[in-house]
Amino acid sequence: MRKGLFALAAVGLMAGSMAACGTDDGGDTGTGTGTGSSAGKVGVILPDTKSSARWATADLKYLTEAFKAAGVEADIQNAEGDKTRFTTIADGMIASGVKVLVIVNLDSGTGKAVLEKAKTAGIATIDYDRLTLGGGANYYVSFDNTEVGKLQGQGLVDCLTEKKATKPVVAYLNGSPTDNNATLFKQGYDSVIKPKFDAGDYVKGPDQDVPDWDNAQGGTIFEQMLTQNKAIAGVLAANDGLGNAAIQVLKRNKLNGKVPVTGQDATVQGLQNILAGDQCMTVYKAIKKEADAAAELAIALAKQETPSTATKTVTDPETKAEVKSVLLAPQSITVANVKDVVADGFVTKEELCTADFAEACTKAGI
Repeated sequence: MRKGLFALAAVGLMAGSMAACGTDDGGDTGTGTGTGSSAGKVGVILPDTKSSARWATADLKYLTEAFKAAGVEADIQNAEGDKTRFTTIADGMIASGVKVLVIVNLDSGTGKAVLEKAKTAGIATIDYDRLTLGGGANYYVSFDNTEVGKLQGQGLVDCLTEKKATKPVVAYLNGSPTDNNATLFKQGYDSVIKPKFDAGDYVKGPDQDVPDWDNAQGGTIFEQMLTQNKAIAGVLAANDGLGNAAIQVLKRNKLNGKVPVTGQDATVQGLQNILAGDQCMTVYKAIKKEADAAAELAIALAKQETPSTATKTVTDPETKAEVKSVLLAPQSITVANVKDVVADGFVTKEELCTADFAEACTKAGI
């Protein structure tokens, strides 16, 4: 679903959040926000438009709005899943004189190289959503990702308990092996589900990573899992995209709704799958809060102020360095509280409650 940054700009314009567009030396159109501020310019690199819908919609919109409201110029671009493009965008931002660089890495190797260039240029750096292992960013803004995994694990346990499952075979459809968040999610859900395996209450089924969070690959992987083990009775899918990929396979085998599937991100698709009874839960991460926290931190740094919000730390597992952090709390979402995501403004009733889901929305109190 590679649409380029013109498509991303269009999304921002439709959202009413885009103030101006600028073009870097490489000819990529980005989102420029704010003018006339004494603060330095901020560069933001988002990862792709494929792994999750959030990057092209929510993050772009909320970051743009936050910088515009503060009157701080920001260049927000998307690497479209391309590591070379990621590096090229970063080089352009560094050359343009940004004072702060905010990145969501595609992998730690590429991210680290970019952070090192920024550091050499005297630019303050923020890892946004994903920690760059060994990268040495000055700050990190994300959710408590181990807690996200714990919510997923407990959600699956609750759904299997509700179905009175006996010694269910549980399959793992993990995120990308190059994303430290995926590692943290797995640590979280393992902490809940592994004791069930160890006690003999559950049976450990296939356990595979999905390269680049690619949903098409996730579907292929899960189809192979189900072909080899028809007894799979629960799926710990690391996000809504992978959850939906598994659900499509289950549908073809007339098992949707019978086999609980988890998710993450509270996407419209994921929430609709929950309303339909095909997905048992998702994890809502209030992306506006995350974007606002990252923008607040970047704005302080751009104004050469000492940030006061990064009150926690995380340990880089490679360097063992402590990184000053802002860590936000995630929320488990089931059919009982889907309405909370709508009430929060993250998705609209119009987006969610299309004709096929109108009745389910009414039942869910939306």
